[in-house]
Amino acid sequence: MTKTIKPEYLAKVKLLTKEETERLLSRMGGKLDRRLEKNKLSREEALARQLELEDEQLQEWRKMMRVLKEKEEAKEAKKEAKKEEKAKIAKKSNAPTKPKAPVKSKAPLKSKAPMKAKVEPSK
Repeated sequence: MTKTIKPEYLAKVKLLTKEETERLLSRMGGKLDRRLEKNKLSREEALARQLELEDEQLQEWRKMMRVLKEKEEAKEAKKEAKKEEKAKIAKKSNAPTKPKAPVKSKAPLKSKAPMKAKVEPSK
């Protein structure tokens, strides 16, 4: 955290409504909250530092999301390239190089008649 408070954040704090100020105070934690309680920081300074901290975290989050999105897009592009390569290979293997002679169909085999069971005469 920086020692000096940027004037743009102090200006933003002055524009906050009472409800927005309370929400910002409720999100405040750690050192800022303790410094505010011990009166080492004024309420406006603490709010300005909290705004600055949240802006930094938001920028880090956006950067991370951008990196993750780029990785995901690269992964999708790689999948598409593999699919296209497989399609090319399949297309080449399915195309016959020489026309084959037509296959002659065989005549159906005659089926044998079922055998009857032999019954021995009883005595």
